[in-house]
Amino acid sequence: MKIVSTTNAPAAIGPYSQAIVVNDMVFTSGQIALKPDGSFLDGDVEAQTTQVLENLQAVLSEAGSSLQKVVKTTIFLANMDDFAKVNSVYGSFFKEHKPARSTVGVKTLPKNALVEIEAIAVK
Repeated sequence: MKIVSTTNAPAAIGPYSQAIVVNDMVFTSGQIALKPDGSFLDGDVEAQTTQVLENLQAVLSEAGSSLQKVVKTTIFLANMDDFAKVNSVYGSFFKEHKPARSTVGVKTLPKNALVEIEAIAVK
């Protein structure tokens, strides 16, 4: 088992790792719209989703993977009315490659984020 840590994505804000690699699998922690310096991007849901996916790209890259090797994502939304907007941004990152996905509506997210996404990928 290997712990993944990169300065190209925000540091964990609690007792967890950005990602863990086990054999050829990468399990990322959920990413919210924190910039790599740790400041929160307090923008609309499209801007936050873009930041989240850029964070995931950085973590996956450090782990020796990429968005094109993601097999499953889970999206957590503070407001399910944002589904179409998040889906549009998500689709711009996952063009031909479309991993399995779940989307869950939640009451609140850390830092009152609008969206959080976690991923499982292969190396």
